[in-house]
Amino acid sequence: MDDSSPAGRSVPSERERLDLLDVALFVRAALLANVSAAGREFGLSAAVASARIAQLEKILGARLLHRTTRRISLTQDGEVFMTRAEALLDAAGAARASVGRAQAAPQGRLRVSMPSSFGRQHVSPVISEFLRRYPGVSVDLRLTDQVVDLVDAGIDVAIRVGVLKDSSLVARRLAVNRRVLCAAPAYLAARGTPHHPSDLAGHECIILSAQRDWRFVTPAGPLDVRVSGRLVTDNGEVIRDALLAGFGIALKSTWDVAPYLRSGKLVSVLDSYPLADDVAIWAVYPSRAFVPPKTLAFIDFVATHFGDPPYWDREPVGLAGA
Repeated sequence: MDDSSPAGRSVPSERERLDLLDVALFVRAALLANVSAAGREFGLSAAVASARIAQLEKILGARLLHRTTRRISLTQDGEVFMTRAEALLDAAGAARASVGRAQAAPQGRLRVSMPSSFGRQHVSPVISEFLRRYPGVSVDLRLTDQVVDLVDAGIDVAIRVGVLKDSSLVARRLAVNRRVLCAAPAYLAARGTPHHPSDLAGHECIILSAQRDWRFVTPAGPLDVRVSGRLVTDNGEVIRDALLAGFGIALKSTWDVAPYLRSGKLVSVLDSYPLADDVAIWAVYPSRAFVPPKTLAFIDFVATHFGDPPYWDREPVGLAGA
């Protein structure tokens, strides 16, 4: 009796069959550049995780990972298999979803990174609610204004504000990031209100990092204005404090200044000339393949919390100085 299928093809033995767990473990290890860390997410010891990936390599007849004492990286064969592995896991997930939604409850430690001010204002107040909703999840929340390499830092998901640069990361838009030019009434009383973007040349502008070129939409087309000012900072809270002190005009996101616009402590200017750049608030994560339930739960939670439009933009604010 030969070991063949009705179509005449050999049936793989038990030892030769791909195990989806091993494939998912390989993908996660490649993304984290760490077999031990990937094993922990699957509830496996470092030795077992390493052995399972070695078994996968044996079945495939190819070395998938370069291993050193500090880091791993994909071999050429590993890069080829990575693409197919992600597609395989996506297909398996779609097949599972087609017959039910028996997804495992979110479990494990979730590592999240986001900008400091945004995190304190819009995520920190509800993180306890998220943890109460998902008792099997713990959160390592890192607030930093630096752009973190998700793989190197072992971050599961990051919230980023602005225009995303091209990368291999998967992005989901959480909310629009509406921005306005604004100033304190005292500053405008002393220096006058600009009525055209070109008027900014005569004003004290407060600048975030190297963002000296502000682009506007005008009836004549896009207009780039090079602004100048004596205060340049990489921290949005410093800019907000300077605005409230009546020091100048700045470009700010409404998630940061909406309460001050409503109270009249700040007023918007140049409302007839919207900013040209389309920016948003994003959740980014390393891969579509084997996205842990804890990551998806967090993304869905914050997206629902922000709303569409986001809650900070739902109440009208007083606009001044078109």
